[in-house]
Parts: sequence; C-alpha cells; structure tokens
Amino acid sequence: MTTIATLNASEPAGFVEALRGIYEHSPWIAARAAQARPFASLAALKRALQSVVDAASIDEQLALLRAHPELAGKAAIAGALTAESTSEQASSGLDRCTPHEYAQLHALNADYNGRFGFPFILAVKGPTGQGLSRQAIIATFERRIGNARGDELREALRQVHRIAEIRLNALLGVTPSLGARVMDWCEALGAISDVETNLTCAYMTPAHQRTAACIAGWMRAAGMTVHIDAVGNVVGRYAAAQPGAKTLATGSHYDTVRDGGKYDGRLGILLPIAVVAGLHARGQRLPYDLEVIAFAEEEGVRYQSTFLGSSAIAGSFDMGLLTAVDSEGITLGDALAQAGHDPAHIAAIARDPALLLGFVEVHIEQGPVLLERGLALGVVNAIAGSSRYIVELRGVASHAGTTPMGMRRDAAAAAAEIVLLVEARCRQGAALVGTVGQLEVPGGSVNVIPGACRLSLDIRAADDAVRLAAVNDILAGISAICAARGIGERLVKLLEIDAVPCAPRLMAQLGAAVERAGLPRFDLPSGAGHDAMRMAQVTDVAMLFVRCGNGGISHNPLETMTADDADIAGRVLLDFLEQVSDAHR
Repeated sequence: MTTIATLNASEPAGFVEALRGIYEHSPWIAARAAQARPFASLAALKRALQSVVDAASIDEQLALLRAHPELAGKAAIAGALTAESTSEQASSGLDRCTPHEYAQLHALNADYNGRFGFPFILAVKGPTGQGLSRQAIIATFERRIGNARGDELREALRQVHRIAEIRLNALLGVTPSLGARVMDWCEALGAISDVETNLTCAYMTPAHQRTAACIAGWMRAAGMTVHIDAVGNVVGRYAAAQPGAKTLATGSHYDTVRDGGKYDGRLGILLPIAVVAGLHARGQRLPYDLEVIAFAEEEGVRYQSTFLGSSAIAGSFDMGLLTAVDSEGITLGDALAQAGHDPAHIAAIARDPALLLGFVEVHIEQGPVLLERGLALGVVNAIAGSSRYIVELRGVASHAGTTPMGMRRDAAAAAAEIVLLVEARCRQGAALVGTVGQLEVPGGSVNVIPGACRLSLDIRAADDAVRLAAVNDILAGISAICAARGIGERLVKLLEIDAVPCAPRLMAQLGAAVERAGLPRFDLPSGAGHDAMRMAQVTDVAMLFVRCGNGGISHNPLETMTADDADIAGRVLLDFLEQVSDAHR
C-alpha cells in the first residue's frame, strides 16, 4: 500500500511512477515535487505538487490543461481515457448521457476550446468526491464559458488540483470522513428553507426552528448536553473532565440571507459538533468545558438588526428591538413568544467574562484570497469595522421630454455620481471596500426625470482610521454633489461598528495548529462581520477561515467548499482545542 512514508523513502523514479496518474499525462510535476521530500503529511504533499504547477511556465500549464480529455468527448466515446478519467466521468454518469446531453456537451466543448484554447476541466466528483449530476456539470459549463480567459485559466488549474487531490486520496486510501459528515449535515440543513426555490432561513420562522431542532439533535448525539435559550441560540456543552472548569466557546450562526449558501455560518457550528463527536467516541474529555453555540441570528434579514444571538450571549442585547416589526407587522417579541421563547429570560443568557477562556469561530472566508493563494486555511487577524448608511436624495420630478438637460434636478443622476465616488475613494486604501448594494427610484417612470432616489452605503476596513477617513470623504463628496445638482440629501446611519482585532495568543495557537497539519500559516483580515465581533465584548476571540470555491462567492447558492478542506479544518480545530487545554491545566 502506498503511504506518505513509502513515498518519502522511494527513489525519485519510484516516486514519479507511484504518482503517475495523479496529474493527467504530466509526470514532470511529481519529478519536481520529489525534490521537496520528506513530506510531513498528505496536506504537505498536496501543497508541494500544487506549488510545482503554480510555479510552472504558462506553456507548461497550458500543456497540463490540454492533456485532459473533454467531458463526454471523442476520447471518452472511443474508450481512450486513462483509468482515472474513465472512473471520474462514470461517477457522474457522463458515460450514460442522453443524445440531447451529448449534443449539449459537444457544442459546449467546441465553443469553450475555441474561446480559451484548452478543454473545459471540472472535478466531476465534486466537493464531496461523490460525483456531480450531469445537469450540474452542464450548468457549470454554461456559467464558466462566460469567464474572462485569465480567470478561467486560473479556475481550470484549480480544478486540476482538485482532481489530483481526489486521486491522491484514493491512492493513499484516505477518506475525509469528518469533512464528509459536515458536508452531509450542511446539505441536510440546506434543504430546510422558508421558500421552495432557494435557501432562505430567517429568524424565528418555521424553517429556522426546524433547523435549530436538527442542530440540537446532532449535538446530543455527539455527547453534549443541549438547551435552546430565550433568543433561539442552540447551546451544546461538552463538560470538562473535572467540574468547575472555565469555558471555551466556539460556534457561528445558523440563519441565512435570502437566496443564500449552505456553508456561511453553519460550517462553524457543524464542524465543532463533528469534532466533539470524535472526542466523545474516544472517551476523551478536555480540561475545560467546551461550548458550541449555534447563534440564532446574525444576518439581520427579518428585523433589520444583526447579531441578535451573539449580542444576547455578550450581554448587549437591545431590549428595545422587541418592538421592531417585520414586513408582515409581527414584532420581534411576538415572534419569540410564538416560537415558545420568553423574552424576560434574555438578560440571563449573558456570559460571565471571568468564566470564559476565549471564543474561536470557524467560517468560510466568503472571499477569494485563500482560493487565489491555493490555501485551504487562513488565520484571521482582525474583523473589519463597518459604517452603513441610507442616503435619501430629493430632486424634482419633471417631464423627460420637455425639461432641458441644464435645468434638471435629477436625483438618479446624483445617485450615479455618488456610486462612482464611493468606488473611486475606496480604491485608495488597503483592505478598504465600499458598496452601494441598494439603489432605488421610488415610483420611477420611463418618461419622468427621477425626483427621488434612495441608496445604501456600506464602508468597511480592518483599520478604523482608514474606514472613518473614507466615510468622512464620501459624506463630504455626497454633499458637494448634491449642492452642485440642486439635490436635497438626508443621511440615516444604520450601523457603526469598530474593527475587532483577534487575540494574539489564540492566533498563535491556531497558526501553530495549521503548520502542524502541514500547511503554511497565512494571516488575513475579514471583510465580513461575524459573531466573533460581539463575543469580543466579553472575551478574547480568534477565527479560522476555510477556503471557498467558485471565485470565493458567498451569500449565493453558488457558495461552495470541499470535504477535504472541511476535514483539515476539523483536524486543525481539534489540535487547537487540545493545545488550549494544555495551556490551561
């Protein structure tokens, strides 16, 4: 049987021969990677092979891509594929296409190769290694054919690496069982939605309560004591070996945005549950209580207020929000009562900071940084602060045909100029981003100059000084634009939250665990807000980011990750938990 040890001990020729089928018709990759031996882990081997490809010339990379067969192409029909490619294509039923599907794939293959100069490459065994459906393959084909060539070249190489990863797992007899369990749980929760057409799980809806019940059941099966608190947080506790210990907390949120993805928030709940299940199966206890918290609300979808779950844990829940109403006129307090929760008990949820060792949150990155660097994991060094506003503009509605251009007070034109202002200003700072995510012309008509316009403004940066300087410049610019155009303005501040630095001691322990897994430590800021921001009010926090695919897209049904990345994240988290325990004996 091939193992990391036998690969390390073999002669270079034997190493190359053992890995001959990993990268399609490209033994030069293994030959160059052999120079980096010995490998401490499978992750280190995968990283070394990937690094060879990434460092190769563009001609070598293109030759690698062109060595791959077309999906359901002429080579497949003729039975001329490698054994690995034959198995992979069969796993998705590409050897059983209907005549219509063959015709679709034939046309797509021709168009794609003509556009990019290399065949369409997709790891058809998918994120879990179990195989994508033919429909999913064709949909991905149709989506990616519209990419720019440089973007598609990078994506094709990432797919090659994913194919190699799956082949290496098979060669070494490795199954990412922990990661596969987490992915299965994400799929199960992804099927519970407020609507039939997509994943939407808003606060205190029936789907939200069903999701909470599922999570609670998995926590109990993993060996935890479980309760659901007065705001709907699902709390699982894995008791220490000795009573009276302090608590280390972990977790994330289980609500979603509208038309969201399956992994945002939920990965950070389900991964620790799977880790605890492993501890419980081995009869292993930690010298502290481990609390896994599935926060009930973070996204702000139903009541336009974020972090309801973690703010209650942190003791900063705003009781005035109980009178907030949703789109159907139901107050937050009534929604809680209808779900069987008593708002009078919210204050009791707050944790005592003196009893906490810290909080660590595992989360998909929700961006492309790890993906672009070929890294499965990253250690978060800070969570960006955010300033959010609604900007209301008042012009004069008038006839589109009879009002001269120089006499118009066009609110939409002012809004367009503001959008460009935000874009230009936020390009000037490192890790500074600005977004106009909502743009509305109330009562707009094709033949009427817009008399009103409403837009959102979201400015974020990991450095508060950078963010606030940008906000000041943008607000001053909005006033100047409106003055020049004769437009009235009204600003409504929705949110002002400072950046949160992660605790160096916890970052160091996470980083060391990443390195022990055979991966390089890489630190990065989070541009998205997380429950860790609220938990930082009561304890030290840290975050572990996990790579997501499809260009790093999130808050979208295309949000994705792999079982292998979930698996190594689980192993890093377990290592971290064991090291934290040693540090606090």
